Amino acid sequence: MTHATPMFAVLLQGFFTQRLMKQRQASPHTIGSYRDTFRLLLRFSQTRLQKAPSRLEISDIDAPLVAAFLEEMENDRKIVARSRNLRLTAIRSFFRYVALEAPEHSGQVQRILAIPSKRHTKSLVTFLNQDEVEALLAAPDQHTWLGRRDHVLLLLTVQTGMRLSEVTGLQRGDVNLGTGAHIRVMGKGRKERCIPLTKRTAKVLKAWLREPVVGTIGNLFPNARGGKLSADGMQFILKKHVSEAKKKCFSLSNKRVTPHSLRHTMAMELLLSGVEPVMIALWLGHESITTTQIYLHANLALKESILAKTSMPNGTPGRYRPDDQLLDFLKSL
Repeated sequence: MTHATPMFAVLLQGFFTQRLMKQRQASPHTIGSYRDTFRLLLRFSQTRLQKAPSRLEISDIDAPLVAAFLEEMENDRKIVARSRNLRLTAIRSFFRYVALEAPEHSGQVQRILAIPSKRHTKSLVTFLNQDEVEALLAAPDQHTWLGRRDHVLLLLTVQTGMRLSEVTGLQRGDVNLGTGAHIRVMGKGRKERCIPLTKRTAKVLKAWLREPVVGTIGNLFPNARGGKLSADGMQFILKKHVSEAKKKCFSLSNKRVTPHSLRHTMAMELLLSGVEPVMIALWLGHESITTTQIYLHANLALKESILAKTSMPNGTPGRYRPDDQLLDFLKSL
């Protein structure tokens, strides 16, 4: 009696419940990211194959279909190469699981794993200077509950350098305002770290905790309905206040400010204050100090200070001499 090959739905459920949650104990952020990838892939497959997701077989999700899915993500949804690669990472992880559970599909799995990641330009990080930070923090109207929430939210994000998922996942119990005020953060890979708070941030946060609780008691920054603040909600809040801050700080008009820009802002502040990259990596929760090197590349002031310590050769300024009139005419054509 031959053993039947598990259907796609069974393997996908096992991938999330057994591999990610039980064996790897993946963070909610990772599980959410992988979930969103497969929701998009299943919708795409349903349209392309005219087959309900629950009826799919492993053989239906082959390399050409995955490649077409990634191409549609880029062309229709306008995602950048980095986001495209993250979708591919989730799909690869699942098919490595398939290779173990259904080895008869190893040829198909290898073709999917062979789909290359797309190279992309690594731009310099965007961060805010002191005037831009002050303009942003002054933008929320603190005469309203939402304005006070937004002010504390932005202040805490800038001062701690937390990731978007870390900020939106904060609970009131994560805050310690006693001696050595700090906030406890659950970061990537379920790694916990404590980030100290400045006196100013601790004072503002203490006032916020005295506010009447709206909705679920646990959430530190609930949304307007009292539920958990989503990533989209955080991005909307930031976009709204950046738009207001631009009216007083015109340099913000030349920057694309995202929640990650606030994280970069804290990292650059630490770097400019002389903090070693290894300590910045610990502060931000980077698994490797290599990730922190991006701030060294973006720090023009640091590069200028290095240049000032060097002894560079002296050049001689030249003097412009106009070409012959006929040559000048030909050059202009």
